[in-house]
Amino acid sequence: QVQLVESGGGLVQAGGSLRLSCAASGRTFTTYHMAWFRQAPGEERKFVARITRAGSSTYYTDSVKGRFTISRDNAKNTVYLQMNSLKPEDTAVYYCAASRYESAGPDYWGQGTQVTVSS
Repeated sequence: QVQLVESGGGLVQAGGSLRLSCAASGRTFTTYHMAWFRQAPGEERKFVARITRAGSSTYYTDSVKGRFTISRDNAKNTVYLQMNSLKPEDTAVYYCAASRYESAGPDYWGQGTQVTVSS
């Protein structure tokens, strides 16, 4: 069992930055690929970024490439999402997720953190 707790969301003006954190419980953090998803009002939850177990590879959805950076600190059982040059269309609830297998869907989800970007 893995528990994920996100933090760092808030209200920011367009062009600003936020850093989201996701703290994981347990001793098995390094066995999970970690990802961020987001869900805007009235829309389905969508993939944002993913990082492999050791942090050697990262993947991003096209709309955030060059603006967002996913990273992880395995010593702290934490994954981060640095978000720069934020746009109003980035407004959503952001969820952290853990997957045992890279090709499979998430096994665990966090509760989400709200990010609101004002124009």
